[in-house]
Amino acid sequence: MKKTKFLTFFIATIWFINGFFCKISNLVRRHQEIVARILDEEYAREITFIIGVLEIIMVIWILSNYKSKLNAIIQILIIISMNIIEFFLANDLLLFGNLNIVFAILFCVVIYYSEFILKQKRYV
Repeated sequence: MKKTKFLTFFIATIWFINGFFCKISNLVRRHQEIVARILDEEYAREITFIIGVLEIIMVIWILSNYKSKLNAIIQILIIISMNIIEFFLANDLLLFGNLNIVFAILFCVVIYYSEFILKQKRYV
């Protein structure tokens, strides 16, 4: 149970850091540059801010544990989709370049493990 709570807070923290500090507070301009390249340069700041707000909503959803399996699936789909798009359209702006997709997959594995392995063991 302690591992599950730790991983839940770890996952929520990753979303919070990326949403609040990187996008809403705009402390990491690279995120806005990626949005500008992929979506729209004219409204990149506004779109980046909205994405940050959505990431904070994801944090609240994660911590609420409401429909946690659906939440985990959506997280994984968002992360994989976003990273594939960024890999092809903004690879030069990614923190780890080609390796970004590896870290994304590892994060998805943590989400999957936390929700579908650890939580299942708790009920067996």
